[in-house]
Amino acid sequence: MSQLFKLRGKLSSTQGIVLGVIGIVLVILIWFLLTAGESPMVSTAILPSPGQVLDAFGSLYTENQIIKNTLQSLSLNLAGYIEAIAISIPVGFLIGLLPLFRGTFQRQVDAVRYLPLTALTGLFIVWFGLGTSMKVHFLAFGILIYLLPVVVQRIDEVKDVYLKTVYTLGATDWQTVRTVYFPSVMSRLSDDIRVLTAISWTYIIIAESLGNQGGIGAMIWRTGQRQGRVDKVFAILIIIVIIGIVQDRLFIYMDRKFFPHKYQGDHNKTTGFWSSLFTKIGLSSSGIVGIAWKFGSQVVIWLVVLAMSAFTILDYLPVNDNLKLFANNFGETAWAVHFIVLIIVGYKLMHLFKPKR
Repeated sequence: MSQLFKLRGKLSSTQGIVLGVIGIVLVILIWFLLTAGESPMVSTAILPSPGQVLDAFGSLYTENQIIKNTLQSLSLNLAGYIEAIAISIPVGFLIGLLPLFRGTFQRQVDAVRYLPLTALTGLFIVWFGLGTSMKVHFLAFGILIYLLPVVVQRIDEVKDVYLKTVYTLGATDWQTVRTVYFPSVMSRLSDDIRVLTAISWTYIIIAESLGNQGGIGAMIWRTGQRQGRVDKVFAILIIIVIIGIVQDRLFIYMDRKFFPHKYQGDHNKTTGFWSSLFTKIGLSSSGIVGIAWKFGSQVVIWLVVLAMSAFTILDYLPVNDNLKLFANNFGETAWAVHFIVLIIVGYKLMHLFKPKR
């Protein structure tokens, strides 16, 4: 028990799960007590009860096409991220590595962080109109102004010992960038990109409220400001929080896959998810049950990958529009989903044909 009150003490995985569940239950209990009864302490017009919010999920599904709007926001978020990363990494490497570009653009990069993005919506509308492209560029710019300086900072943080080692070995500038700068920067940058997901969801509300062309942001503005449905607003906010948590876990999973050296000190994170899971429940991952489970999970993963590939291909074929699942649900930014599918397929194929050591 004393461990729970120790400064910067470490919790076991079991303690973390138990305390996390207790925390969620306490929040819901306090929420219920504040809104319970005919004369609640807080008016349900301001803070809807948990029951009202649960009912609002059904209304969102039947009246507001919540699934389709959520998928549109997800693809818009992905499109903005892809554009921001595609610009930030090469430009950041140019500024961080070459004195010519650093001296010319470093001050502008530092200064652009202070721009109030919400005040720039008018400019983006003038430049790109009210369509989807404006929203993608708006989100990309909102991410880029934070990500670009971080790329430069991560380049500056590369340790000299690695640089001196490759120089001693006679590496060229390109070999130094490829073998030292790029791996070191990207392994650190993955954490920065994960943190910025919260910022992208903040700006997506602003972007989608412009033009009212669908998405979670437009729904919050329409149901909250126009209709006064606070219960629906709370339900949408809960959906955004859940999506954010799932995104965060996916980023952590991908970080472990692409940069395993960062987790060499943690046995459970380096031995693999299934191995650590079977160890915790008292089974051997090399036993019959463990082998069957891992084989079955791989079959399911490949079926999902093949299905996603098929849906992507159908979007580009002259077939019935009802078969174009991604295009119908993700809208004009379905290309971002196609890009992610392409990366997943390439990654799986690379590991499938990679020689076993």
